[in-house]
Amino acid sequence: MEPIIFKAIVVGLIFSITLLVATYSTYAERKVSALMQDRVGPNRAGPFGLLQPIADAVKMFMKEELIPSVSNRWLFVLGPCISMLTALMAGVVIPWGGPITIGEQTFDFQIVDLNVGILFLFGVASLGVYGIMIGGWASNNKFSLLGAIRASSQMISYEIAMGLAIIALVMTTGTLSLKEIVNQQDAAYCNFVYQPLGCLIFIICAFAETNRAPFDLAECETELIGGYHTEYSSMKLGFYLFAEYINMFISSAVIACFYFGGYNFPFQHSLGIDGNWLSIIQFFVLFGKIVFFIFFFMWVRWTIPRFRYDQLMNLGWKGLLPLAIANIFVTGIVMWVNGDIN
Repeated sequence: MEPIIFKAIVVGLIFSITLLVATYSTYAERKVSALMQDRVGPNRAGPFGLLQPIADAVKMFMKEELIPSVSNRWLFVLGPCISMLTALMAGVVIPWGGPITIGEQTFDFQIVDLNVGILFLFGVASLGVYGIMIGGWASNNKFSLLGAIRASSQMISYEIAMGLAIIALVMTTGTLSLKEIVNQQDAAYCNFVYQPLGCLIFIICAFAETNRAPFDLAECETELIGGYHTEYSSMKLGFYLFAEYINMFISSAVIACFYFGGYNFPFQHSLGIDGNWLSIIQFFVLFGKIVFFIFFFMWVRWTIPRFRYDQLMNLGWKGLLPLAIANIFVTGIVMWVNGDIN
């Protein structure tokens, strides 16, 4: 098999899985909230309500398309497209499993292995703010603009603490490649053992980067109606909502790869399984970790109340930022004491 054909298959597979997970995350969100609030949740469309996401998608496509007459039409359309595109792009550097052997050729179960994969992730994540800002500004609605300003300020602020947390991880691993970071956790402890504070900071920042509660000030319905997507309808609104769930899926995968071993699991080499079967098992192990973190995102949303905006910014600048800097210094001192650096 030609490498380009295998890559095309992996791209199609990951793209389909990402959209499927984003679609059914809406169903899972409603079921998790119903469980926590002693309700039933969706149960009408199909058995156990499993067709509810399909019904919601059809509803989105069939709804009337409304573009405000006072909006900037082209930017109004461009905003949700950028959000959706940047959300999907982040998945190309994530290693989804071990190598696959077809015939005499071996392929990585990864779309592309960049030696600067972490920088690519941060670059794509930083571009996502443009989709929100453009959409909020182009709507020509003060509530949309306020929501976009909140979102951009929040994402820029928490990206700094997140980046500093990753610097400590790069210091301990010595690489910017996600595949290499995951492989290093095959023969050693997960990075969470070496970087517990960095992991905590990264997870908190991931909530803020994805605009998930309790950091969902950008779409605070009690103050801003619907936030930056107030004026959106039909599938343009669907793109913004889908992008949030795709970002949650990708963030869960990144957390698993950075700090919890990625597709590796304990005693995997003592099972007597190798080759393609091991790679398949590793894929489902990574997917299981992702599902757990998606549930964690939802659990936090329906457990912790929304912050005030000043509390959110104080946490980012006065709480997480000093902790991330301190974590870098402590990591450097420990590495120096252990002789890892001169």
